[in-house]
Amino acid sequence: MPGRLSIVATPIGCLEDITLRAVRVLREADQILAEDTRQTRTLCAKHDVDTPLRSFHAHSSEQKLDGILEGLAAGAHYALVSDAGTPLVSDPGSELVAKAQDLGIVVESIPGPSAVLAALSVAGIPARRFAFEGFIARSGKARRETVARIAASGAATVLFESPHRIRATLGELETAIGSTRRVAVCRELTKLHEEVVRGTCAEVLAQLAESPKGEITVVIEGHTHDARPEDVDVEALVSAWRGEGLTVADMAKRLRDDYKWKRSDAYQTVVELLGSDD
Repeated sequence: MPGRLSIVATPIGCLEDITLRAVRVLREADQILAEDTRQTRTLCAKHDVDTPLRSFHAHSSEQKLDGILEGLAAGAHYALVSDAGTPLVSDPGSELVAKAQDLGIVVESIPGPSAVLAALSVAGIPARRFAFEGFIARSGKARRETVARIAASGAATVLFESPHRIRATLGELETAIGSTRRVAVCRELTKLHEEVVRGTCAEVLAQLAESPKGEITVVIEGHTHDARPEDVDVEALVSAWRGEGLTVADMAKRLRDDYKWKRSDAYQTVVELLGSDD
């Protein structure tokens, strides 16, 4: 019988934030595939888990991946964890999951902590709809497109940022989204020095330490008005959507649904922009 791959969510800070099921699965597994075995060893010690640890991360070799798949195919039960939170959300592992599924191996989710959901829950920003951007590009066209997409979106946006870039990112966001939309900078969630700073970009910059430390998750309010066609950077949106593999019809529908464009205008604009790229 083929084995089992359990995708186990682990605490994002406080080691007590782990489910009873997650602890049981970590104990039952033949091996724990850990992004950083030192980090995971601390968690295991806290909860009396003595399962052998095996390193598996974004830079692991194809040979190591093949060895893990061979073990699963032979009937092993492995638990995959990241350093913090739910694996595969801005973490490695998607190739392993995809190849395991192709081999007929059972892949199961053991849900639990998530920095994205934790930040949304305390941000005080409407999140009926939200988009997750992960770590945005440091510079260049990809960064400009992301900021433009955030500015144009009616949904809340969640992103991760490093402490030494957060002030620059807030400055760029202020230029793009204006002086009224709110953001929440959530730092060190569930840890001893947890901090949530809320307000406009300018207000948050005024309250934020000059050199903040720790893990940072940012929640950005979506626009609360119907964006006029002239207010939307459609070229940046279409470029980003093209990268996601959306069809012309999908893009036109996004413009209609999210930005209240007329059907004919949306379709014609997308076709013209894509034609200009050829």
